Amino acid sequence: MTESPRFRFAPSPTGSFHVGGARTALHNWAMARRLGGTFVLRIEDTDEARNRPEWTQGIIDALAWIGISADDPHFEGPHFQSEFADAHIAAAQRLFEQGDAYYCDQTGDQIQERAKQLGTSGYDGYSRDRGLGPAPGNVLRFRVPAGTTVIHDLVRGDVSFDNSTIEDFVLLRGNGTPVFLLANVVDDIEMRITHVVRAEEHLPNTPKQQMLWTALGHTPPNWAHVPVLVNEQRKKLSKRRDKVALEQYRDEGFLADAMVNYLMTLGWTPPGASEIVPWDEMETAFRLEDVTLSPAFFDLKKLTAFNGDYIRSMPLAEFTELAAAELPADWDRERFAAIAPFIQERLPTMSGVAEKVDFLFWPDGFDIEFDEKSWDKAFKPEWALSLLDDVIGTYGSVEWSADALKAALEDIMTRYEIKLGKAQAPVRVAVTGRSVGPPLFESLEILGREETLRRLSAARERAALTD
Repeated sequence: MTESPRFRFAPSPTGSFHVGGARTALHNWAMARRLGGTFVLRIEDTDEARNRPEWTQGIIDALAWIGISADDPHFEGPHFQSEFADAHIAAAQRLFEQGDAYYCDQTGDQIQERAKQLGTSGYDGYSRDRGLGPAPGNVLRFRVPAGTTVIHDLVRGDVSFDNSTIEDFVLLRGNGTPVFLLANVVDDIEMRITHVVRAEEHLPNTPKQQMLWTALGHTPPNWAHVPVLVNEQRKKLSKRRDKVALEQYRDEGFLADAMVNYLMTLGWTPPGASEIVPWDEMETAFRLEDVTLSPAFFDLKKLTAFNGDYIRSMPLAEFTELAAAELPADWDRERFAAIAPFIQERLPTMSGVAEKVDFLFWPDGFDIEFDEKSWDKAFKPEWALSLLDDVIGTYGSVEWSADALKAALEDIMTRYEIKLGKAQAPVRVAVTGRSVGPPLFESLEILGREETLRRLSAARERAALTD
């Protein structure tokens, strides 16, 4: 009976979760679910310097945020590479005993000196036939066979490697510990992995891994190497240089659904006219064979546009509940619900919602701290104070609705032969302290006549003192 497909995602716990790793995880997740298989999470924890419980939990939490949940029947793990330590050593011993590996006592300096003398580079197979055994300082090397290794890659097609360009690589270090290359293959064999889907940067190691699979008596998995993510300079995304932490985007108010949608479009195009596609449709349509070969540009502007589209498409009740959860506990939720429809249309992310609407929740008599640049620009025109006087006089008796307030200001502005944008400026700054914010007239309606007039009058007094 053929076993169902098993895909694995095997990150190292190295701090924040890279967006490139998130995309790879989503590729594996989509394939596992579509094919009725299993997504296996394995933590590569054998490097003690990179092994902290909080980092492992961070990986699990980040995966859960983008919808890869341990509660799903397609999910298995987390497993840990350290669980298979005995199997790593046993595999190395088997390779030695069957003649596919040999011990070598050459140091790095000795290898370099021989290469210099021979006019070559790297290790030349010097210890292949010396019959050495395990000893302190001796490494175990794989005996690379002659010929060509062909990788059948689901993304790239057949990729050929001339084995003469691959030196006999190390399996066990001089202290007897396995290198990652061996451990990775043994882990995949032990966990019955059928598909290895990862970034193209791992492709150069693939012929070595395929050799190990074959030498250990197993059929190699299906390989798939997806393009790397690059920045606007077309350089590979780097934690040292670029904004790559998935958790940072989450904390800055990006929605999980928008992030998932955007990551899936990096190197792959959903069918249809729009790139904005729900997960269930992407899962059904995604094929590794359709992934492009070119590096994928991680465009923050495009991600932000995706996020804005997702925010605007949310049901209002869902948006209001999500946004209100970030507000101070003492703010009136009914008042926020009244302004929510007007800010939902304008938000690129969910961050900073409180700062955008805080003026609606200032206590009575609050002494506004004006943004000085906004103040100077709004009250610089010679007509600004006179217009504010007219607004105060008119707003004292006008019907208190957004439409009526707008119509009243439009009537006033005709006297000054200015456009609405300019006429709004001193009113907005007087009421909110700044020059940008939610729609002005809807804000005034929610704020109320009494408080609006109080703020307009206070600003008028301030302007007179600074005139």
